[in-house]
Parts: sequence; structure tokens; C-alpha cells
Amino acid sequence: MDIAKDAALIMLPLVIAIGQVLFKLTSRDVDAANMASLMKLSVNGYFILALVLYGAATVAWVYVLRHFPLNKAYLFMGLTFVFVPLLSYLFLKEPVNIRYLAGAAFIIFGIWLARAA
Repeated sequence: MDIAKDAALIMLPLVIAIGQVLFKLTSRDVDAANMASLMKLSVNGYFILALVLYGAATVAWVYVLRHFPLNKAYLFMGLTFVFVPLLSYLFLKEPVNIRYLAGAAFIIFGIWLARAA
């Protein structure tokens, strides 16, 4: 077991989830699909950081695929369905309920089960 490779499998969906929260924060400044909104978007710090994170995640994904079969690595992308609601709860004060927690547990169990196969 290589801890750096396994950590990359978990960190990648986390980075993508952080990017999603940043895109949500960006959306507060976008009024409509017009040139003025696009100009505001081009200098929005949240948007720029989200793009940088997505770029870094893409490079990391290539690293992950070098070391894992696609069918095993892609399982971990399901963790974004766990991380995004948690981060939106923490940073955006969006609600999380018991059904979400149960679903997240099933996702984690499913990833564990499929990876062990």
C-alpha cells in the first residue's frame, strides 16, 4: 500500500468538492449571462481559485490514472457526493439531514466494497 497514491485518490474528490463550493460562492456575483457579468466573473477571486483547483485536480487525475486502473480510480470520484454536501453545510450553512448521512455511508461502503473486489 502506497500512502501517497491512496491519499491522491481521496484528495482529488475533496479538491473538486472545494471547487464546487467556490463556484457556488462565485454564483452570488453573477446576475445574468451578459458581458457585464462575464467581466465580473473574470476577476472574481473565488472563480479564479476554483479554476486553479480544477486545473490542479486534472493534473493529479493523470497521476492517479498512471498508478490505478480507471475502473478502480473512478470509484473514488463518488466521494464528491459525500464531500460537497459536507462542505456546503460547513461553509454555506446549507442543511444536511439524516438521509444524507445514511446515503453518504452507503457511498463510502460501496466504494470500499467495489475496491476490494
